[in-house]
Amino acid sequence: MKVLILTVSTGQGHKQTGMAISEYFEKQGAECILLDAYKYISPFLSDSLEKGYLLTTHYLPKTYGTFYEMLENKKNKESRVSFFSSINNAVAASKMTKYIEEMKPDVVISTHIFCATVMTHVCKTLDNIVNVGIITDFTIHPFWEETKMDYYITASHLLGHQCDKKGLPKDKVFPVGIPVAEKFTKKIPKDEARKILGIEDKPTIMFMMGSMGFGNMPKMIAAIDGLELDFQILCVCGKNAAAKKKIGKMEIAHKTFAYGYVDNVDVMMDASDFIITKPGGLSMSESLAKGLPAILIHPIPGHEIRNLEFFTNNGISMAVTKTFTIDEAVYQMLSNEWKMENTCKGVAYIGKPNAVSDLYKLLCGKDMENENKEDR
Repeated sequence: MKVLILTVSTGQGHKQTGMAISEYFEKQGAECILLDAYKYISPFLSDSLEKGYLLTTHYLPKTYGTFYEMLENKKNKESRVSFFSSINNAVAASKMTKYIEEMKPDVVISTHIFCATVMTHVCKTLDNIVNVGIITDFTIHPFWEETKMDYYITASHLLGHQCDKKGLPKDKVFPVGIPVAEKFTKKIPKDEARKILGIEDKPTIMFMMGSMGFGNMPKMIAAIDGLELDFQILCVCGKNAAAKKKIGKMEIAHKTFAYGYVDNVDVMMDASDFIITKPGGLSMSESLAKGLPAILIHPIPGHEIRNLEFFTNNGISMAVTKTFTIDEAVYQMLSNEWKMENTCKGVAYIGKPNAVSDLYKLLCGKDMENENKEDR
């Protein structure tokens, strides 16, 4: 099987999803090519999209949220935004069609709605490929209803009603889950993971705010540090070097380990009792695969607000607000055994650790349910 995986450089999640698919599929013998679609189509357009996404989500989140809601609520498919999108993708599809004709893939997997809309145009002239769309959040983004995929991969069967409202064909929607890297599908006992990290074997809180280290992490750690409970903190600052440096200089009563960009997030999750994070689709899929409850904070208005609503309404996370502060959330997570027990049950129900292998089996026409029973 020859597979073309299309991503877009707006956030890290789409690329990481594509990498997880490529890594697993290649182990099964598939030939995979991972392509940043818009960098191939137009480096200038790709750079503009990436910078625009970072600018609006980091510095103008309310503007981003307003634009997202506008797209969600638009009623006329011939609106200006939709019309612009159609013209843009028709031009992009022309270049992508030539690439696909040369590569001749059996399957094309889009990890972003932009790629999926391009592929919808491509498949008007090329109908000999399997066209797959991965919806990488716990909501159905705007414009998916305007695509034509052979498979729509969603994060959960609980999004079925949203799919119906969007008009996605029921026989083409598969709640396989958001594919995560294979290392997140296997769990190490907490005490072993803590030994690997060289930390004490006691209640551990993981703190991770995306690859860019969003929010005032030092301030949040100071708030948590005021609690008279026994715990330690693993803080992943990502590319936020300033936050890592400031945390390193703070006087903190609770043992706190501050890291920059790391490649062992999976081990840190295994060592932790719960995670404090933004409600990103991929990062939450990784923590759910590891069985971690979450305290959610600083969602990006738009898709991350929808994610937060999904997680809290399904009982697998707490949400920090102005009146329910981060120290209160941590206190309740550590002190309420009933809440922790039931949250962990919810996490196990919603989590999809086998998403990438189930996707492969689906595309190969295998019986996922029976094979998963055999795996267990």
